[in-house]
Amino acid sequence: MSYAAFDTWWWPYLFIAIAGWLGTDIWRWLGVLVGNRLSQDSAALTWVRAVATALLAAVIAKLILYPTGELRTVPVEVRLFAVSVGFAVFLIGGKRIWLGIAVALMLLLAGQLLPGL
Repeated sequence: MSYAAFDTWWWPYLFIAIAGWLGTDIWRWLGVLVGNRLSQDSAALTWVRAVATALLAAVIAKLILYPTGELRTVPVEVRLFAVSVGFAVFLIGGKRIWLGIAVALMLLLAGQLLPGL
């Protein structure tokens, strides 16, 4: 029996849902079980936070430097300026993430709609 053996419209969606659940939910439960037993200052949790932060930084850098879709039409200088000012506003504004995102988004939109700036 193979994946192609089922000839119904809903089978691919069910397959994706089950495979996605099995592939991720087990690790989430194990993380909860193990994470509850670790100290907040443990080396393991510090390492996990560092890896998660590095992955997030890599995704953001990829979106800024090698964007896809509509963001590709915005010049790289505008993207770098928007993220820099957004981050500065985040820090100056008391680490309010919504404030930094709003400023960066407004700068991106201005850079896209007003290309002469």
